[in-house]
Amino acid sequence: MEAKMSMAASVPVSTKQQGGFDLVAFAAIVVTILSWASSFVVIRICLGPLTPIELATARYVAAGVIALVYLVIYRPMPEKRDFFRLSVAAVLFIAAYAVLLNTGEQTVAAGPASFIINTMPVFTALIATFALGERFGRWGWVGTAVSFGGVALIAVASDGGFKLDPNAVLILGAALCSAIASVLQKPLLGRLPALAVTAWILLIGSVPLFPAVPATIQALAAAPAEVNWGVAYLVIFPTAIGYLTWAIALKRLTAARASNFLYGVPPVATLIGFVWLGETPTALGAVGGVMAILGVLVVNVMRKR
Repeated sequence: MEAKMSMAASVPVSTKQQGGFDLVAFAAIVVTILSWASSFVVIRICLGPLTPIELATARYVAAGVIALVYLVIYRPMPEKRDFFRLSVAAVLFIAAYAVLLNTGEQTVAAGPASFIINTMPVFTALIATFALGERFGRWGWVGTAVSFGGVALIAVASDGGFKLDPNAVLILGAALCSAIASVLQKPLLGRLPALAVTAWILLIGSVPLFPAVPATIQALAAAPAEVNWGVAYLVIFPTAIGYLTWAIALKRLTAARASNFLYGVPPVATLIGFVWLGETPTALGAVGGVMAILGVLVVNVMRKR
């Protein structure tokens, strides 16, 4: 859930911690960035022995079981009117997002994939314009054009020159799913604790993946040990611990201040991909990555002004 920062965006902020340096919040942000950035690389390692659907199932059904334990113990129940909204958001945020991202990363390297995913705030702003009546403005459209131009460069960048990679479009679809789910969740986060919403999202979102459980178990049994360790890592660190540390950061900082740190995820993912997998970004891909993030910054900063 690497760039899904809106999931807990309504966590109350400690007024004592809004200003100045907060060591706990900073440590939580560092853990979040490292765990979410590394997930793009680990996904690349697990693909091959596991299909995109099997990897999504292994990761999120296990996370759903952890969420179920929390829900059984603490019993945070949403209102009946919220279940449909919660269910749609969960399926988009978990099953659809994971399958699209995993499929895309079969050919798109970890660094470029993380840059594309981080266009999610642009989609969120666009959707909020039509769904919530928020103003988008001229700078919003400029930022959107820059960001999508960067994604287009990433999609055609390869060592052999210009070559369209349709899997980059699938990753863009994952970002769109995440954005739609974020808008759907906004009212829920005002009525339930962020951790409770996260748990329900993980549990409900994993349900469409249940039919793939038998095939996933067989694939994991036949997969190399590093793949099984990779899946365990994805379940524990980017999913369970990453969400927890992000919630801690949001509790101690304003949502806007905490979210700004997440622009560090793509560069860190690119660095980890280079060190771990030897993935060297092309010059064109690097320019596209910078444009993608620049567009997101324009949309967020200039719209607020």
